[in-house]
Amino acid sequence: MPNESPSPHFHERFVRALTRHERVIRAYVRGAGISRPEDVDEIMQNVSLAAWRKFDQLENADEFPVWACVIARYEVLMFRRRHARDRLVLSENVYELLAEQSLEQVESGTKEKRLNQLQQCVEKLPLASRELVMAAYQPGSTIDQLATELGKSANTIYQQLWRIRRALEQCVEEALRGETI
Repeated sequence: MPNESPSPHFHERFVRALTRHERVIRAYVRGAGISRPEDVDEIMQNVSLAAWRKFDQLENADEFPVWACVIARYEVLMFRRRHARDRLVLSENVYELLAEQSLEQVESGTKEKRLNQLQQCVEKLPLASRELVMAAYQPGSTIDQLATELGKSANTIYQQLWRIRRALEQCVEEALRGETI
C-alpha cells in the first residue's frame, strides 16, 4: 500500500484486531517484566503505532495476537534500554526468559484463557472482596490510602488481599483443569 491511503475496511480490521487482543498484549507486556501501569500504557501505545504501520504485512488475521506480541517484545526491549539506568532493573537474561514464557502463553492461548477465567472468578467473589480488589488495583491507589479509607491497618488490607488472590488463583486453576479433562 505504498502511496495509497488505507481503506476504511483496512482501518476497521486493524481496530477490531487490536481491540479484541489488547488484553492479551497487555498481559504479555506485564509478563515480560513491566509492572508499572504507566509503563505498560507507554509500551502499548508504541506497540499500537508499530502494529498499525506494519499491519499490511500481516497475512493471516488469526495470527494478530502472536504477531503483536512479537512487536511488543521489541518495544519492551527498547523501553528497558531507555530505562537501563533505573536502580531496580533485572538482568537482560531474566527479562528475556520472562518475555519468552509470556509469548509461549500467548501462542498457546493460555494467557487469554487465564484472563477470561480470572474475570469470571472475580465476578464470583463476595461483593466486599470484589470491591476491595478493584479499589486496591486502581491506578494510583495505595494500600495506605485504602486502609485509611476503610479504617483498617495496612497489614490487615495486605492479608485480606493475599487471601483473595489465593482464592482467585485456586478458582482459575480449578476451572482450567476442568477444561482440559
